[in-house]
Amino acid sequence: MPETHKHNPLFADLGVRPETVAALENVGISRAFAIQELTLPIALAGDDLIGQARTGTGKTLGFGIPLIDRVKAQSDGASGKPQALVVVPTRELCIQVSNDLDNAGATRKIRVLSIYGGRAYEPQVEALKKGVDVIVGTPGRLLDLAQQGILKLNEVSILVLDEADEMLDLGFLPDVEKILTQLPDTRQTMLFSATMPGPVVLLARQFMNRPIHVRAESPDELQTVPTVTQFAYRVHAMDKVEMLARLLQAKDRGRTMVFCRTKRAAQKASDELAERGFAAASVHGDLGQDARERALKKFRSGKVDVLVATDVAARGIDVGGVTHVVNFHCPEDEKTFLHRVGRTGRAGDAGVAVTFVDWEELARWQSINKLLELPFADPEETYSTSEHLFTDLGIPEGSTGWVRTPEPAEPREVTKAVTRAPKDGKPTRRRTRRGKPTVGADVESTSHKVAVASPASAVELPTFHPAPATEPAINPTPIQRPAPTDIHALFSHA
Repeated sequence: MPETHKHNPLFADLGVRPETVAALENVGISRAFAIQELTLPIALAGDDLIGQARTGTGKTLGFGIPLIDRVKAQSDGASGKPQALVVVPTRELCIQVSNDLDNAGATRKIRVLSIYGGRAYEPQVEALKKGVDVIVGTPGRLLDLAQQGILKLNEVSILVLDEADEMLDLGFLPDVEKILTQLPDTRQTMLFSATMPGPVVLLARQFMNRPIHVRAESPDELQTVPTVTQFAYRVHAMDKVEMLARLLQAKDRGRTMVFCRTKRAAQKASDELAERGFAAASVHGDLGQDARERALKKFRSGKVDVLVATDVAARGIDVGGVTHVVNFHCPEDEKTFLHRVGRTGRAGDAGVAVTFVDWEELARWQSINKLLELPFADPEETYSTSEHLFTDLGIPEGSTGWVRTPEPAEPREVTKAVTRAPKDGKPTRRRTRRGKPTVGADVESTSHKVAVASPASAVELPTFHPAPATEPAINPTPIQRPAPTDIHALFSHA
């Protein structure tokens, strides 16, 4: 834990169950972050709350610890029906939150089940039949199982919307409202996110009971994480990969996340980096769930140290050791920017965030820059060979865009005309042009026969002289034309 957090309160001093404290100590967590210190007394008392804090400052355990403390374990007489429901926007975040809750509830053996799409129904249905205490899921699969009658939510007493600003957006709001109709009216509701716009807070209050809005920092503080060093460069689209390849050779670079706007751009950037010799993988919506989980597993284990992703990974992916975040494309808005950059500088660690701004993205970037009060209203024009790029990011002098020597292109083969031996004993003839033989090219023919020599001897082809072209013979018999008298005779008869 960083030096600045050694004076934070212990979970044991905040009224957390001893079993939960012991489970957290087993994974090296003993002291609370600011958002946890503020929310735990409120949440443990069963009150509704809205928690807001910077990305990477411990929001998951801010609702996870009270949730684990308040549900009944199987040994306490739990019925096997879900007592708590956590709704998240992405599959990756679903897995992440489930793992954190598993760790917190390990001592009491709290049964946590993750439910999300892209996986077979059968294992999830089987786990529900055996009994669960806490469910973490994405809206689509949760609603599907609930409408089929497989998922019973009538005993849920705690509801959590993680990344609440996203969950209450127009894309998810209809599904969230349908899920709310399946829950009891009397329940505890908690909303957590790094960004909480005013309209979202007003909407949330419609289905909450006098919630307390808790912010871990004052409104005057910057929304970006102070331990993250920011850079922004105006770049040319054709030079982005070359700049990125040099950036990845920066001194003390650890795991790096690169964010692209589209799925195709993410896959292309990942492929190009791999071709240049970097250990890169990609995560985006065109990949199947198995492929996405394999890529994240390799990234966590260190088999690859560059993860290229769309914004599907910008929320909730908590991987230790991420030292650099690169916005390969300018984010759509300030919320996306905060969630992207929040992948580094987590839990008080230092990090570096670099944003590439294309000329056509300048207006959007200036809006983000103004809202977040960043000092990059007019990013410096930068190329892969610019000296300040190497100086700012600690890139060794002489670094190129390749960490391995590119394979030379194969030389093109020049086909020369050669005399071919007869194939399978078939006769050949020499091609001619205007009655004269053409050197080098022989073609098969069935009208001229040649002797086939033994392999040890050369094949002697006869010179072919075609017969001179002759004009068709003219009929020597003159054409018979009627005499003029005969014509007059014809008219006279008419």
